[in-house]
Amino acid sequence: MTIPTPRHPDEVPPGPFGIDHLLAEARDKLARVSPEEAFALQQDGGLIIDIRPESDRLADGEIPGALTVERIVLEWRLDPAGRHRLDGLHPDRPVVLVCNEGYASSLAAAQAQGLGLRRATDLAGGFRAWKAAGLPVTTRVG
Repeated sequence: MTIPTPRHPDEVPPGPFGIDHLLAEARDKLARVSPEEAFALQQDGGLIIDIRPESDRLADGEIPGALTVERIVLEWRLDPAGRHRLDGLHPDRPVVLVCNEGYASSLAAAQAQGLGLRRATDLAGGFRAWKAAGLPVTTRVG
């Protein structure tokens, strides 16, 4: 069987494709939270999971108490039934994913819901919105 290719390299086949479509589809599943709402969820026992690369966390700071999980292993760490899951993770615990600006975290949160974390969502505006809201940020000295 041969897979058909577009006639021209710049031609995109019709249909719901592309990152904008994927992002909108992911966000349709989420009840995204503001920085203040994320902070309140954390205070009530929810998890904040920072998926930003270490270089961003070193340059810009971190949310105190947030867990850091590199994007490359995220699904394994967020599978509530998986043997590599984060401690204390269960389907009904609120989980707020955080990236730099709130795009990659939307995709990751929708993926987390697909893994069974019913209350997974993301931080609208990402870490930058958290910091702009004046919420606590820690920096590493080194």
